[in-house]
Amino acid sequence: MHPSAPCCLPFLSATMDTTDFKTPLVAALILGVAVSLFRAQQREWARDKAVPAVGNAAHNPLAYYLDLVRFLGDARGMLAAAYAKNPTGVVRFPTMFRWEYVANGAKHAAEIAAVSDDVLSFHDAVSDQLQIMWTMGPILVHPWHINAVRTSMTRNLGRCFPAVRDEIVHSFDDVLGLRGTEWTTLPFLPAAMQIVSRVSNRMFVGLPLCLPEPRFCAAEHRLHHFRLRARPDPQDVPRVHEAARLSPSPCHSTPDELSRIVAPLLSSRKRSLRYALKFLGPILQERIDAENACVQDRKDRPNDLISWLLEHCPADQRNPANLAMRILAINMAAIHTSSTTLTSALFDLTVHPEYIAPLREEAERVVNKEGWTKAALGSMHKIDSFLRESQRLSGTGPVSMGRKVVAREGFSFADGTHIPCGAVVNMAGWSSHTDPAHYENPLEFDAFRFSGMREADADRKSPTKLFARQMVSTNPEHIVFGHGRHACPGRFFAATELKAMLAHMLIEYDVEAVVPGEAGRPRDVEFALLRMPSMSGEVRIRRREKV
Repeated sequence: MHPSAPCCLPFLSATMDTTDFKTPLVAALILGVAVSLFRAQQREWARDKAVPAVGNAAHNPLAYYLDLVRFLGDARGMLAAAYAKNPTGVVRFPTMFRWEYVANGAKHAAEIAAVSDDVLSFHDAVSDQLQIMWTMGPILVHPWHINAVRTSMTRNLGRCFPAVRDEIVHSFDDVLGLRGTEWTTLPFLPAAMQIVSRVSNRMFVGLPLCLPEPRFCAAEHRLHHFRLRARPDPQDVPRVHEAARLSPSPCHSTPDELSRIVAPLLSSRKRSLRYALKFLGPILQERIDAENACVQDRKDRPNDLISWLLEHCPADQRNPANLAMRILAINMAAIHTSSTTLTSALFDLTVHPEYIAPLREEAERVVNKEGWTKAALGSMHKIDSFLRESQRLSGTGPVSMGRKVVAREGFSFADGTHIPCGAVVNMAGWSSHTDPAHYENPLEFDAFRFSGMREADADRKSPTKLFARQMVSTNPEHIVFGHGRHACPGRFFAATELKAMLAHMLIEYDVEAVVPGEAGRPRDVEFALLRMPSMSGEVRIRRREKV
């Protein structure tokens, strides 16, 4: 059900209670909408029969809905079965009222990455998936802030790293709250979200806003929570997005006038923005005034996200609300992705404790030799490899690299497979990362898989391949960060932050699974195309005794 549906219910109820003659009109309206949507689904079901469907969804409308229910609980398994049947083909899968498409194989990934935005649109696919008009509003329709992340932020990582490192130390101390050397059992993802929020915002907006008080960071956590319960679960964020993704396409094209009425009832974005502006508003206005008054480059310009956004901000959008909303959006992307990646990596570390000693040895050796610098992190090849391997197996759901077909004539792959205009085409994510043609023993967790490849490349004197094995590198066979010009623009910051946090944990803490062995890894949450670590998944952790 699309998130707009529940908000209609109180209105309909009130209408039927007041005057009896309106009841049949309301019933007729509901029936008309239902019939219209069913007919749209029938047309959708009947088309594109040249592209095979997962399961039995293409047999008849009843099978379509039965497989849709199966897909909600086992999307990864169903798409993996389709991948095994044809690792280089294209399949379609059912959503509530439309088909979506999944392309298999590295050649298809390279094709999608190379196609122009006027044929396959990355931004339109993201807007559909996250329902940006509903959850973030029209401010983010023009995502110029991505250029600030891709260029200015990446260029300044080295200069900003001392502040990032300082916040890592303090945030782990404050959030974990471990004072002695006794083992403590705790759910790690909620802690990781607080830590990543503080570390990220130390670079984005600096002190004191990155700290728990005055709790600017809380605005980000509220941004995507729909008002469904008094204390929303952080896992509601992706669940609501996934529900919106599966909802009828007619709801996605709701007129702007209706969106302005409905959206405030569903999304807390306005409340989050008001909350953020309490702390950011005066600072943003002061910075905007300083930039507007400056006739040449300012020597005293702070080196933070606000300055980087102002470098790229169009003149007609230089206002506190616009900048604050983009800071919240960047927070949402950075915090949720990095905290889930760190949590998955820690779960993998606790169920593969044989890797703790060599990873810790590398971290201590590099830090003793080079100190805590961004350049030093580049020498931590095993930690980089561990994180990349964890991402390979746990860092993506069933699909990745979504694109919406916007060309009127649709899009055709080189093999002739045609995707119609308006459809979303994705790449197989997890299935590609576990393909025996791409990786030896693909279902086995091999922490040093990629560092071993780097060493082999160095022995063969293949310097061009060395970078291809790093965590931030993308290729058609490894699409955790996407691939091509729309690869994740913040992946360089994410990798720096994650490697620094994991190295810090290895040096300062001991960790272990609550239940020994691989059975002790908390089970991931999976719903349709969503996959993320368990919010309640626990680990045991203690401070290390310093010799």
